Amino acid sequence: MATLRFHVDDEFVEIEDVPPTTTVLQWLRATGRTGTREGCAEGDCGACTVLLIDATGRLRSVNSCLLLLPQVDGLRLWTVQGLARGDALHRVQRAMVDLHGSQCGYCTPGFVMSLVEAAHRPELADAEADDWRLDDQLCGNLCRCTGYVPIRAVLRQVAGTCPDDRIQASLDRKTQLPGLYYVVGDQRFHAPATLHEALTILATRDDARVVSGATDLGLDVTQRHVAFSCLVSLDRIEGLRGITVRGERVRIGATTPLTDLERWSETGLPVLHRMLRYFGSRQIKHRATVGGNLCNASPIGDLAPVLLALDAEALIAGPDGLRRLPMDEFFVDYRRIALQKGELLVGVELDLPDGDRKLGAYKVSRRRELDISAVSAAFAVDVEDGRIRAARLAYGGMAATPVRARNAESALVGQPWSEETIDAAAAAVQEELHPLSDHRGSAWYRSTVAGNLLRGFYVETRDRPFRPLPPRHTGTVVADDPGQTVEQP
Repeated sequence: MATLRFHVDDEFVEIEDVPPTTTVLQWLRATGRTGTREGCAEGDCGACTVLLIDATGRLRSVNSCLLLLPQVDGLRLWTVQGLARGDALHRVQRAMVDLHGSQCGYCTPGFVMSLVEAAHRPELADAEADDWRLDDQLCGNLCRCTGYVPIRAVLRQVAGTCPDDRIQASLDRKTQLPGLYYVVGDQRFHAPATLHEALTILATRDDARVVSGATDLGLDVTQRHVAFSCLVSLDRIEGLRGITVRGERVRIGATTPLTDLERWSETGLPVLHRMLRYFGSRQIKHRATVGGNLCNASPIGDLAPVLLALDAEALIAGPDGLRRLPMDEFFVDYRRIALQKGELLVGVELDLPDGDRKLGAYKVSRRRELDISAVSAAFAVDVEDGRIRAARLAYGGMAATPVRARNAESALVGQPWSEETIDAAAAAVQEELHPLSDHRGSAWYRSTVAGNLLRGFYVETRDRPFRPLPPRHTGTVVADDPGQTVEQP
C-alpha cells in the first residue's frame, strides 16, 4: 500500500484507495474539479487538456483522459480552475473573452490550457500567423462552433508573451522521483526507479504490463474498461529517457517523449522530424514515447518505417544483460515483437546519415493532422556516380508488420538514378507487398499509394539529398487540378 502525493493547482493532495487504473480526468471530476471536461475519452478532442510539470521540469499539455493517476505522483498539475486569481481572469482567459473565442464553451477549458502552454513557449513569440508551430499547438483541440478563427487570434496574441508566474516558478526544476509501489485491492502499480527493479518484476509476474506514456494503454482503460492487475511504469528510470549523440551515432532512450525527439530531430535528424510533424497532437506527443510506439507493434506505426530505413538497432535489456537486434528483426508478426519474457526495450541506436544520402519520410492519412496512417513510408538511397549503391525502402500499412520492400531494393541497386529505374522499383513494391483492405483504404489504394510515394521521393530528391518541410507548410500537398480523379480498376 502507498499514498499518492502531488499538487493540483495551488493545492497539495494525498490519495489512498483509488484504483491505479483511474484516470486523472476521472479523479478530477469525481472530486468536484469539473472545469476539466470529458469529450471523447480517447485523446482526440482535447477537452480534457491539463498541464503537467514533469520530473524534467518541463511544462507539457496532456490529455487527462489517458493519464493514469499514479503517473502524476510527485508532480504538479494545473487545471483550468487554477488559473484565475479570485475574480481576476488569467490573461489567456481574458483574451478568449475579448476575442470571442468561445461559443458553446464545452471545448473552451481544453483550448485555454493549450493556450497557456503556448504562453510559456518564448520561441512562438515572433511566429508568423501561418507558422506550422501555431497549428501544431492547437491541433489536439477540436471546436465545433467557432471555426477556429477567433481562437487562433488568441493564440497569436498570447503565444510566448504572458507566462504565469506561479507556473513559471515550478519549471526547470529536475526531480529524481523515488520508486513507487501502489496497491489497491488486487490491482498493483509499480514505478521502479531502476532498470534492475523493473526487470525483476517482469521476470516474476506473468500479469505484468509495461506502461510509459499510456497514450495507447489508456484506451484499454477508457474504451475497453480493462482493469489491469499489475502495471509497471518506466517513467522513473532516468537512464531510459533522453537522446545521446556520440560521434556519428545516436542513442534514443525508450521513454523519450516524442516532443523531445521532435525538437532534437529538427536539426539532428530532419527525416525523422518530418514524420513527427504529422505523428499526432502535441498532447499525445508529450506523453507518447519511442519505446511505446515500437512495442505497440502496429503495422501502421509511424516511427518504425523511418527506423527501418535508417538501419536502426533495438537495444533490449533482460536477465542475461543487453542485446542488440536489427530493427527489421524486431517485428515478428501482427502486434508481436521479438522481446522474450523478462525483457524490455530500453532504446534504439543508429548511425546518423551523411549529408549525401537521399532520404524521405511520408505519411498518408484521411485527415491532414491527428490521424492514423493508411500508408507510411521512409526511404534511404545512396547514389554514387549516377548509380544507386544502396537502398532501403520501408513501409507501414502494407503488411502485418512494418516491413522493408527487399525485392524493390534489389531492383534499385546498381541501376542508374533515373525515373525509369524508380518506375521499375515502384512496380516491384506493388508486386511484392500485399496489403489488406479496411476502413482506412483498400488494398488497391494502399498499393498504388506505396508506389507513388516512391515516385514522389525521386522527384523530391532527384537533385538534392533531402527536402525538409517548409516552416509554413500546414497541410498536405494537393494536385494542381483539384478535380482530377483516378479510376480504380
